[in-house]
Amino acid sequence: MNGYLDFEKPIVELEKKIADIRDFATGESVELSREIAALEKKLERLQKEIYSKLTRWQRVQLARHPKRPIASDYIKALIIDFLELHGDRGFADDHAVITGFGKLDNLKLLVVAQQKGKDTKEKLYHNFGMANPEGYRKALRTMQLSARFGLPILVLIDTPGAFPGIGAEERGQAEAIARNLREMTNLPVPIVVVIIGEGASGGALGVGIGDRILMLENAWYSVISPEGCAAILWRDSEKKEEAAEALKVASFDLLELGIIDKIIPEPLGGAHRDPKTTFEAVKTEVLAAFTELASFPNDELILHRIEKYRSMGRYTIEPELEETAKPVVEPDEKQ
Repeated sequence: MNGYLDFEKPIVELEKKIADIRDFATGESVELSREIAALEKKLERLQKEIYSKLTRWQRVQLARHPKRPIASDYIKALIIDFLELHGDRGFADDHAVITGFGKLDNLKLLVVAQQKGKDTKEKLYHNFGMANPEGYRKALRTMQLSARFGLPILVLIDTPGAFPGIGAEERGQAEAIARNLREMTNLPVPIVVVIIGEGASGGALGVGIGDRILMLENAWYSVISPEGCAAILWRDSEKKEEAAEALKVASFDLLELGIIDKIIPEPLGGAHRDPKTTFEAVKTEVLAAFTELASFPNDELILHRIEKYRSMGRYTIEPELEETAKPVVEPDEKQ
């Protein structure tokens, strides 16, 4: 892979041209600062033009960018004294899910994160971020432990989905996810969820119940991937761009629909362009969310959380549209 996406090619080519001119100027002791400055302004205009018009499918591509920060990058950058916890105490330790205690500034908390890996070796080790039942059970075990200590929970979501293998199904994949949905709803501690990359279906939702759902600008969150949707509806995965539009997978769609609570802006070009700025933005929003949630008693937290998810998908019909929404009943010709 080139390390850039197809629609980024003009940007990458201009960046390379600027780098080549800068190297030439340095090596030959030639004054080309004005030319370089002009090209840099052109690059800035080009970046704004391309990234301000991203389609939903292009945002999905950015969420999958090979250089995009993954969960372990956020943990390393933000969590102090991280102590990882392993295993579900029933079957195995699932490397697709990282759990552990640590501190975000001075706030002690539990981190539950879906881990993809970066190179091929890491991705195989972490199963590309696709958790087995033992991953969801490990997450629940540590979340219940955190609740016993009265510590808040931070969840980082980045998965292409729960692992669909035969072994996972035999060990109760659906049951593990369903149990997490029920138990997380009733945990008496604040839960903040951040979608940092891909949020695919029940694989994401299995650890994604929270009081505040934050989402990076170029992440995506949906009941199914665009390719999967296209393959089912049109029997053609190449219609993935149309599927992404229909599914409304983008952060601005989900904010409008009330699925998420806030969008965390990314640097121009995506989180991989400036990871440090992205980490700081996530830290600021997460701490603000936990500060707000700290004012609620535990029983209110649970009630608000339940109502939050019950209200998703609820809608009303405007009075003037109510008549048109009623089914038309044709008169019986025999009468």
